[in-house]
Amino acid sequence: MLDLEVVPERSLGNERWEFALGMPLAQGVAILQKHCRIIKNVQVLYSEQSPLSHDLILNLTQDGIKLLFDAYNQRLKVIEVYDLSKVKLKYCGVHFNSQAIAPTIEQIDQSFGATHPGVYNAAEQLFHLNFRGLSFSFQLDSWKEAPKFEPKFAHGLASLQIPHGATVKRMYIYTANSLQDTKAPMMPLSCFYGNVYAETVEVLRDPVGPRGLQLRLLTAGCGPGVLADTKVHTFERCVYLGDSCQDVLSALGSPHKVFYKSEDKMKIHSPSPHKQVPSKCNDYFFNYFTLGVDVLFDATTHQVKKFVLHTNYPGHYNFNIYHRCDFKIPLAVKRGKSTDAHTQPCIVTTYSKWDAIQELMGHPMEKPVVLHRSSSANNTNPFGSTFCFGLQRMIFEVMQNNHIASVTLYGPPRPNSQSQNTELIQ
Repeated sequence: MLDLEVVPERSLGNERWEFALGMPLAQGVAILQKHCRIIKNVQVLYSEQSPLSHDLILNLTQDGIKLLFDAYNQRLKVIEVYDLSKVKLKYCGVHFNSQAIAPTIEQIDQSFGATHPGVYNAAEQLFHLNFRGLSFSFQLDSWKEAPKFEPKFAHGLASLQIPHGATVKRMYIYTANSLQDTKAPMMPLSCFYGNVYAETVEVLRDPVGPRGLQLRLLTAGCGPGVLADTKVHTFERCVYLGDSCQDVLSALGSPHKVFYKSEDKMKIHSPSPHKQVPSKCNDYFFNYFTLGVDVLFDATTHQVKKFVLHTNYPGHYNFNIYHRCDFKIPLAVKRGKSTDAHTQPCIVTTYSKWDAIQELMGHPMEKPVVLHRSSSANNTNPFGSTFCFGLQRMIFEVMQNNHIASVTLYGPPRPNSQSQNTELIQ
């Protein structure tokens, strides 16, 4: 049985690990994976068709704990303990819930002190006792007790008191004063671990297509003062198609991983695949997992060929490998007839759906390429195939629920060796 410390408006954990409000989803999963021998039977709950309409939940069924992550920013928003019989809880080092101590209203009052009167919810048959960043829900013993705690009964005075001996059914940890209005806080300093995170990524483009990325980055660091002066720093960096490997390293720092392409499965869709001579060296990716970005370099020139932006939706094969990239892509949309057409800007974001993009841009002329991802060790993919559409030097990978899984940005085709030689002669 887990023995955990409750910190209102902040966290639930012990001396080895901690679930902190504002923690990214990937870090929460990493804790569960590291302690898989202790924390077992974890469920991932999400809406397959509408992943943005409901929070993403990690349900620790063996321990009676739910971790609710915001559907948009994928940071921890609420910690819910829904079965207090499966876990030990303490506050300021003193237990208020264990096998020997029942979490009654008297015990909560002794451990946490006075607060505002409880609020009765008739629909749930629960009393809610609220502290700042912490709420307890008490279950009534029987339906017979319910009427005398109705707000309009006995001039509302009875509803201010929770019956003696009532025990806690659920506990919630969140930020601010209200559970209903709570939002996932910014990432706490304890969750940075020396990494750099992307707050937003804007695609820079010319009239033809994308030319680079402008990244607004977050990192935790301290200045010349003491460690207590550590704070979150915000800065911007730009990287462009055609940049050298050194340019990207200077702007974004070292990647988390370098991946060399062993084969190009999309080569068959090039205009003359039979004319392409196998290369002696392979193109390679810089994987920036906390930015949600991949950078592809040409093996010969060591210049940027492509950028890949990942949305990290649940139900995708690469889910939880990358942090969500919150991108904005301006598209050039032509309005009016061909004679007097004018270009109107349109913004595509991480949360745009492919149907809405098609309404603005029109349906692609070519059919999509079906992409079926699988590993070399296991050919099964429980999430199914995705579809790749080309548009304005961009490739949109679309999931079966119409959400965008990734966007690949690439530059104009490089001139072949024959045209280059012609230019040199001239």
